[in-house]
Amino acid sequence: MTDLSEDLPVGVERRSFDGEDRLATRGEPVYGEPTDEGWRCWDAGRSKLAAMVESGVDTGLAGGETVLYLGAASGTTVSHVADFAGPTYAVEFAPRPVRDLVGVAEDRRNLFPLLKDARKPDTYAHVVEAEVDAIVQDVATRGQARVAVENSRFLREDGRLLAAIKARSEDVTQDPENVFEEALADLRESYEVLETTRLEPYHDDHLGVVARPK
Repeated sequence: MTDLSEDLPVGVERRSFDGEDRLATRGEPVYGEPTDEGWRCWDAGRSKLAAMVESGVDTGLAGGETVLYLGAASGTTVSHVADFAGPTYAVEFAPRPVRDLVGVAEDRRNLFPLLKDARKPDTYAHVVEAEVDAIVQDVATRGQARVAVENSRFLREDGRLLAAIKARSEDVTQDPENVFEEALADLRESYEVLETTRLEPYHDDHLGVVARPK
């Protein structure tokens, strides 16, 4: 495996799990992931952001950032983000996973669950700090690019959008490459796209995107 450790944020390391070097963060376990002396395996097969890191994408994350996480679900990925980031605002629409997310936040004082719809940023604008360093987007809904555009208001001028575009969430009948091109065209309304990469073999028909505000 290629050694990308020099590119990892502070608080993220490569550790050996079952004889294989894998990403890890230090924190309380959340979803039954393997652990090693306080470090917990960050599984790229369960996390699009981890898949981006494993794919060698330059996320721009150094550790300690203020993060707005859109589509937090029950906390699988955002718990790892909170392990190495600063204040982490976790937006999730569905009440059931938010209950799990609240439990995850009990062990992470910098993690703030928000039962909100990422398509309606006005509903949480009074809570989220202005000029966050990064937006991590992992929403499973139509109009994923539009969600990123609507939430760009929170991102500082030189901040980063780290998005996973899911072709099947947009249109299961279209070729994924066409879906990705349409999404990127929409993103360019508010962002300069810096890098894209397909997330196979970790996630089928997903495109990882790094962008910054125009």
